[in-house]
Amino acid sequence: MGYAPFDLAGKVALVTGGNSGIGLGMAQALAQAGADVAIWGTNAAKNADAVAALAAHGGRVHAELCDVGEEVAVDRAFAATLAALGRVDACFANAGTYGRKMKFTELDSAEWHRVTRVNLDGAFYTLRAAARHMAERGGGGSLVGTASLAAIEGAARNAQYAATKGAMVAMIRALAVELARHGIRANAVLPGWIETPMTAPSVADDRFAAAVLPRIPARRWGTGTDFGGIAVYLASDASAYHSGDCLVVDGGYSLF
Repeated sequence: MGYAPFDLAGKVALVTGGNSGIGLGMAQALAQAGADVAIWGTNAAKNADAVAALAAHGGRVHAELCDVGEEVAVDRAFAATLAALGRVDACFANAGTYGRKMKFTELDSAEWHRVTRVNLDGAFYTLRAAARHMAERGGGGSLVGTASLAAIEGAARNAQYAATKGAMVAMIRALAVELARHGIRANAVLPGWIETPMTAPSVADDRFAAAVLPRIPARRWGTGTDFGGIAVYLASDASAYHSGDCLVVDGGYSLF
């Protein structure tokens, strides 16, 4: 018999950016643990592939095409998710985009806003929609933001990306304090170097790999499946007293 608090039967989890990479790894584990799962993405074909994979675990699966940087789109997608699955018990604000490597002195406002609209505004719109629903429904819930080691380490030539992830951590901490009265907990997950479609160009660069891999004690890139366990824990009753934390998943990179 498994540890009962990890059983997600009867719970509904929403994962933005859930059709690939870290988000899909989270969604797969959540479905395997018994949750009904909603994923949001901007690519219809990838959404369809992810739905097919998730449905194999036996639960209900729902997908929405949604650009989280658009406030109206987020509110529409959240309403559609509720119509399809009835509730949201755990919300993973995971959708994000990369920052183009640029010197800070050459960073233009177009690039700044391209990144912040998705990584920060999108997380705000998503978490706000989930918090409103959870507070109005009662019974608590779990809010999770995918940040990055860039939130706590110096990300040279990527200030726009680092700023969004640092803000994510600060926002999550604020939510943990403010929403505790509603039984809502909030935590951030900080990935290290993970092999995803977004990081593929860097991972495939031999010079980059030669510089970074020796600094990872685990001696490998992370994968989306490495985030399954933490997603199940944060969505489950096992984390009922765990809030306001930054959970680093980096193979030991930040320690070495």
